[in-house]
Amino acid sequence: IWYFEGYGYRGSTFEQTYRCYPASFIDKPQLESGDKIIMPPSALDRLASLHIEYPMLFEVRNTAAERTSHCGVLEFIAEEGMIYMPYWMMQNLLLQEGDMVFIKNANLPKGTYVKLQPHTTDFLDISNPKAILEKTLRNYSCLTTGDSIMVAYNNKKYYIDIVETKPASAISIIETDCEVDFAPPLDYKEPERPKPTAPPSADPAAEAQVEEEPKFSPFTGPGRRLDGKPAKDLDASSSSPAKRQANATNSVQPSASSTPQITAPRKTTGKLVFGSGGSQSSKGTEKVPEKDAKEEPKKEEPKFSAFTGKKYSLKG
Repeated sequence: IWYFEGYGYRGSTFEQTYRCYPASFIDKPQLESGDKIIMPPSALDRLASLHIEYPMLFEVRNTAAERTSHCGVLEFIAEEGMIYMPYWMMQNLLLQEGDMVFIKNANLPKGTYVKLQPHTTDFLDISNPKAILEKTLRNYSCLTTGDSIMVAYNNKKYYIDIVETKPASAISIIETDCEVDFAPPLDYKEPERPKPTAPPSADPAAEAQVEEEPKFSPFTGPGRRLDGKPAKDLDASSSSPAKRQANATNSVQPSASSTPQITAPRKTTGKLVFGSGGSQSSKGTEKVPEKDAKEEPKKEEPKFSAFTGKKYSLKG
């Protein structure tokens, strides 16, 4: 193991401590859209003398807060003893302007899977969030589990947490096919399920008040003659079947005027009565045909005869 004083590296490992400042101090706003830092020219000389694999990736550590992340390098134009990094990276490492940060070169495996979690649901409201994220990640060289990256779109900043990475906790995403999965945003709230409404209780009093539908009663209308003449002799009271039946029973019973007056009790026409009044009943029954014989036959109504009117000539 070789150690060179003043150069800060041992063997093939680059290790150095720098004071960090945000990218706004060097007028490099494009640094905020990626994970690359700006290092001094002396770092390039030392890295060139080592067998460092490209792309150059570094481990960034805040020893005081015990926070670690990873980054790439964009340029070597910073002042000696200083580095410039994105402000979101300083926030992840809990660094303030001018704090000391430890830099060490690292070899990271190529990533195969990453799970992201937006801070707000606004990021999912973008028309095509995956396309925006893919474009943004082109400026990144590596991802570390536990970091929060920043995606700038349409003059707005969206922060996204790195929830999980495979096959390691820190991966390289340069020239690799990486599967991306999304977790629900931090401020996402599941919609409340509607509570089942209880069915209205059946009110027996209300049901009792419901009037029953009228039942169908056949042959209850007024009578009509087929020849079109008005039915004057029809009684309106005989329209119902019950009333018609009552009228029919009344018509069957013989009228008092047509039957002879019988003085013996419990005597009816057409029956034989045994007892004290038997002779009288026989005489009474014999008088009935005599009375019927004296009655004149009813006159038959004239039948309709066709073509019985007066004749007229067409000549006038």
